[in-house]
Amino acid sequence: MSSDGADAALFERLGGEAGVRTLVDRFYDLMELEPGFAALRAMHPQSLDGSRDKLFWFLCGWLGGPDHYVQRFGHPRLRARHLPYAIGIAERDQWLACMVQAMADCGLEAALAERLAESFFGTADWMRNRGGLG
Repeated sequence: MSSDGADAALFERLGGEAGVRTLVDRFYDLMELEPGFAALRAMHPQSLDGSRDKLFWFLCGWLGGPDHYVQRFGHPRLRARHLPYAIGIAERDQWLACMVQAMADCGLEAALAERLAESFFGTADWMRNRGGLG
């Protein structure tokens, strides 16, 4: 799934912009609240406001909705933008666990959550820039 080939139905199934914002906010709330996501939280700036907006803008387009991120910043260049951060298997898995919990907490239907989790895994795994087992 990518911003140039995403199924717009996914964006609508998630509830449009309001649903994407709810998911993103729950994701970052969990990152701040749950001790199990402390290492992931430590990789982010003190204020998560910018991170919340950027993920919201990106996911809207990635899911087939408005391309807010591209309009503001151009091509996402996800891997290049994440290179300054040490992302290995442990970091990937922590990000995914946080997102899976956020999807569950937001009440996404099981089939939608499973499809998104598979796509998120592929993207998160591609972000890895450190080898080994975490």
